[in-house]
Amino acid sequence: MSMSTPYRLPAVVTSFIDGQWQSAGSHLLPVINPANEETIAQLSEADANETAAAVAAARRAHEQGRWADLPATEKQRIFRQIGALTTQHLDELAWLESLNSGLPLRYVHSRQLPRIVSNFSFFADWLSQNTERAGVQDDSYLRYVVREPAGVAALISPWNAPLALASTKIAAALAFGNSCVVKTAETTPLAVARFMGILTEAGVPAGVVNLINGRGHITGDALVRHKDVRVVSFTGGTATGRAIAAAAAPGLKRVDLELGGKSANIITASANLDDALEGALTAIYTNNGQQCFAGSRILLEHSIADEFLRRFAERARTIRVGDPLDRATEIGPLANEAHYARVQSFVGAALNEGGRLLCGGQRPAKLETGYYFEPTAVLMPSNDTQVCQEEIFGPFAAFQTFDNFDEALRIANASDFGLVSYLWSNDLAQVNQAMRAIKAGVVLVNTPMTLDLRFPFGGYKNSGVGREGIDGMRHFYTEEKTVTIALKRPAMERLGMP
Repeated sequence: MSMSTPYRLPAVVTSFIDGQWQSAGSHLLPVINPANEETIAQLSEADANETAAAVAAARRAHEQGRWADLPATEKQRIFRQIGALTTQHLDELAWLESLNSGLPLRYVHSRQLPRIVSNFSFFADWLSQNTERAGVQDDSYLRYVVREPAGVAALISPWNAPLALASTKIAAALAFGNSCVVKTAETTPLAVARFMGILTEAGVPAGVVNLINGRGHITGDALVRHKDVRVVSFTGGTATGRAIAAAAAPGLKRVDLELGGKSANIITASANLDDALEGALTAIYTNNGQQCFAGSRILLEHSIADEFLRRFAERARTIRVGDPLDRATEIGPLANEAHYARVQSFVGAALNEGGRLLCGGQRPAKLETGYYFEPTAVLMPSNDTQVCQEEIFGPFAAFQTFDNFDEALRIANASDFGLVSYLWSNDLAQVNQAMRAIKAGVVLVNTPMTLDLRFPFGGYKNSGVGREGIDGMRHFYTEEKTVTIALKRPAMERLGMP
């Protein structure tokens, strides 16, 4: 291994079914390093037959109770071992993810992948603390809930956080006793594939977690439509989410869809503007701007707008764009060529709609190869513009100004999305008003994005269906059975008696 490749790269990423890596199929897809546009591996696309084999393996594992019937203490031990092995191999996982996705190594290593450890730790704790509902009615009946795993779960993660989001779904599915088939984006399979080895080493039985790879309309569609898949958890774009819901509907499968966003970030004159500046930069530019909860519409009160815009643009110009494997890099390349072209197209769209370019808008001068794009910001005259309505999913901020707080709330809600909203204000009345008025699944006050699995995460409108978080996950990944026991002889009709 050279210094540039400190860890092993697979020549071909194949499916992982029933504890075994499969032979490569006939259709191979290139895995591209977005920093230099070079092919670093091949991906073997799973067809309908291979997908069916993965589902069959998951079903056998479930029916045989390989995982579901393990004692809670054994599941806890395995979950904690997954966390320990993830920590042990964190450098390798972060390197693979950064190399494959273009995400800055410093961010992946310090923020994104540590979620694996915290999530499995959370569910390990939950396994020993979970209780179910029970109740007595009029001393006549005792009722209690018996909760059973749903069965085979299809878990589909996107290219902007492939392993972090796949592992969150795996932890939840396993916590509730399910077996699963995982499919991540075909462009970013490397770290997710490596994680299969960690799960196996930690003691997850064969067939409980299976991995297939391929494009959505081939592999993903076959997975979602398979008759033995009972629940489908998907994180990704809204258009794909609609297609998944449509494909799952004939089988009456339960779907959890965490989709896109066009989140408003409201900054008022009462805010701590230093904190608001840091929060605004973080909300739009971390993860290369490729995050569903990005604060991409920044709404400024008029009295602070000019100064804030000046400071924001100055800071954006100093953000270090470059090789994602360099620990100094703060923004790496966008994920792929098609996405790069799409993000770039919004610069012309903004100018055509009367916008003013504040910073960025082009490839960095010294980076001639790779899908690099400068941190960009525009000031738009209206919320009724393409740049303010469509999810760009890149390091691209659209500013607007408002005269009063009611107007800010109206602009925030004037969107087809409703995932997250940010508010920077030290006015308690404004906070209380926003908490009730904003149509979004998460309202963050004086803080950038933060997650807690004890609480729900998900969106209104086109931002999705369902909620991630312990209560929503428990409902999604299980079937509930109500048992009713008569405590005394019930009054009954005596049919057929004189």
